[in-house]
Order: sequence, then C-alpha cells, then structure tokens
Amino acid sequence: MLAESSVIASCASDPREKSKKYLVGGIASINRKADPDILFQSAEGAHLTDSDGKRYIDYHAAFGPYVLGHNAAAVNAAVVNVISEQHSLYGSGTTSLEGDLAELICGCAPFLESVALLNTGSEATYQALRLARAATGRDHIIVMQGGYNGWHNDVACNLMTPLKDLGERRTGDEYPFLGISAGIPQSHKDLVHPVEYNDLDAVRTVASKYPTAAIILEPILQNIGVVKPNAGYLQGLRKLADELGFLLIFDEVKTGFRHALGGYAALSGVNPDLAVYGKAIANGYPVAAIGGRKDILELFNTTDAAKRVLLAGTYNAHPVMVAAAIATIQHLKSNDGEVYRRFEEQGAWLQNALEDVGKRLGVEMVVARQGSALCPYFMDHLPVDWYDLASHHNFDLDQCVRKQMIADGVYVFPIAVKQWSISAAHTQHDLERAVEAFESGLAKAIVD
Repeated sequence: MLAESSVIASCASDPREKSKKYLVGGIASINRKADPDILFQSAEGAHLTDSDGKRYIDYHAAFGPYVLGHNAAAVNAAVVNVISEQHSLYGSGTTSLEGDLAELICGCAPFLESVALLNTGSEATYQALRLARAATGRDHIIVMQGGYNGWHNDVACNLMTPLKDLGERRTGDEYPFLGISAGIPQSHKDLVHPVEYNDLDAVRTVASKYPTAAIILEPILQNIGVVKPNAGYLQGLRKLADELGFLLIFDEVKTGFRHALGGYAALSGVNPDLAVYGKAIANGYPVAAIGGRKDILELFNTTDAAKRVLLAGTYNAHPVMVAAAIATIQHLKSNDGEVYRRFEEQGAWLQNALEDVGKRLGVEMVVARQGSALCPYFMDHLPVDWYDLASHHNFDLDQCVRKQMIADGVYVFPIAVKQWSISAAHTQHDLERAVEAFESGLAKAIVD
C-alpha cells in the first residue's frame, strides 16, 4: 500500500513530465500548445489557478465555451443530479432528457425545426456536409479563407494561411486548397473551394462552375478574432443558395448561444438551411447539435437507402452532457435574456476602454466586438477578411502584449488574433484589471 501511494505521489509531483512521456506531443490537443506553457490546476467563475497557486482572470474561456464561467453552480448541480439519479449511458432507446434538450434548442429560433445531437463541433460540421451532399446529390463545397469548421478532410484547410502561400488576393474567385493537416486525399481537396469572407462574387463564381452542395461558414469569423459580415453579405448568401440550389450552413459552434439563443442567425435575421452548435451550448461539456430544416435532417431517418445518412454515436446525448446543456440554456433564457443584455453592456465598456488605451498611448488600433466576444487589432480599420487582416495587423505586437498580460495575471490565449471572451462570471473589477494589464503590456511592448 505504501509503495502504491509513493508511486501515485511521484507521478502527481511532475504531471508535465508524465504527459511528455505518454501523450503524443505532450498534450491532449496539439492546438492547446502555448508559450508560456502553464499547468492549470483549477478554475472557478472567471478565474484560473495554476500549479504554483497563481490566479488569472480568464478571457480565453477554453476557446469560447464558458459562457457562464467555469464550474457554474447551476450546470454542476444538474450534472450531479443526473448522476445521483443513477442515469447511465443506456445504449438503447431514448431518454426524457434528450427530448427536453431538443425541444429547448428548437425553441430558440423559428428555422430550427428539428435537431440531431452529437458530441463535438467537428462531428457536427462533418455530418452537416454529409446531409448537404445527400440532399442535393452534389459533391462540391465552399469554405471560407480564415474560417475554421473542424478537423476533418473537407474543412481542414486555409485557416491562418501566410500571404506568401496565398499569393495575390483573389477577389471574385477561389483560392487553392491549402491543407492544415497531412493525410488529406487529393480527391477531397478537389471538391473543396476556399473563398474570401465577405466576397459574394467569389461564391457565385464557384457555385456556377462546380456542382455545389453547400457553403459552410462561421457567420462571424471568430477563429481569427471577430471579423463580422459586411451589410447584406449573409442575406446575399441566402439569395445565392436559393438561386443556385446549394445549402447554406452556418457553423455556429463559437457564435451559437454566446451571442443569442438562436445564434448569430437570430441576430442577423438570415435563416440557414442548417446550423451547427457546440461550445457554449453546454458551458464546457462536450455536446454539439445540428439543427434546421426538418426535411433535410430526416435524411438521417429515411427508409430510402440511397438517401439515408448514417447517424450513429455511442456517446450521442450522454445524460450527463445533455443535463449540462439543458441547465445552460435554461440559465441563458432566464430573466428574459438578462445574461445577453449584461454581455452587451460589459462588452461595450471593455471595447471602449481598450480603444481609449490605444489613443492614450498613440498606438494605431481598433477593437472588433460582438456581444461578449472581442479582439483588439493593431491596424487602422476593422478587418473584413483574412487577407485584409494578414496584410495590416501587427502580429508581433499582438503576441507581445498577450504574453505581458498573462505575466500580469490576465489570461488571453497567447496567439495573435485569438478572440477574448467574457463570461457571466466576470465582474466590473475583472474588466478593469484586463484594461490595466492591456495598457501595461502595450506600454512595455512599444518600448521594447
């Protein structure tokens, strides 16, 4: 017994070394690698604590899901309740919980006629594209340069592509498929057409040239900060989809439930054929959903074998995860959406305060924001697409400021142009500390 305890103590004393020894890359998800490399031990509300006991105000939110804050009491209570009631992964039949969640999601926007429940955003976008291909009988898809829609073959491309690899801006046309992963067959690449965000002419060009099943996009590009649609852009996509016969798919994994119950679609007034959700839908628990037109989603359930799309997954609608999602959505709906009103107030205050810092220090910068998500850009205008951002933003300054902020106890992901996220747990004092750390970090960075 003593020997076993000492082995456990020995392993626990140096968890980073253990991870390096047994985990590929030393980490469970390679995109979490960051400098500084911090070993976090706990989190509560708007705060993180590392292995040395240092506390940070968290504006990273684990890439966005923590809309209510870490370990939100209402969500944790729902999870504990499901476990105490001895719910399990039954593997057969249904549960009342998944029907309750489906009803809640469908009640968030008129275009959500039906939903399918999955585990991750990548699964959801994968299945959405399968549905589109089955529904249209076409194979080609359109994606956004600078967008991120998951890790699978059809969308693992053209993320933060260096301009030297992109070449000249291709207004009104497609870019080459530039993969962000090895192992993607050429046959997949030939079916995927990246275009610049906010470029309707490019979508028309591609969809007229190839038999296009769908366009999939984040309605706001939030993997490169907060790049918003130009006036009429999303409406234009809806018209093109109707005219040319392809499906409009909104990837609301980051925007959904953070900006509104119906996602950015509800705010824009543009109804996609399908929308996919994840992250904030369950405040950090692994749940995803595809929602939209019932006739398309019924392809998961059709008796026509030639049209049927396989919907399977041992862990789909796991009771623990579903309970977390129900509790999260109920909290977001409570008090007539008070959480979202507060997000708007806090986000606007933080945006203005950060812009004032830039003015005081004489630094050329703007802040893009939607509700609780924001991103400072060191350039003289708000970016409209990836090429614009990559051409004008000061990435080195951005990176330097982020590292200074982390050293000062305010955690933003230490990669340039990554989104900041406010949660319902952030206080006015937390916002003020973020501004102080930003000003101090920026002042040091411009001197260095």
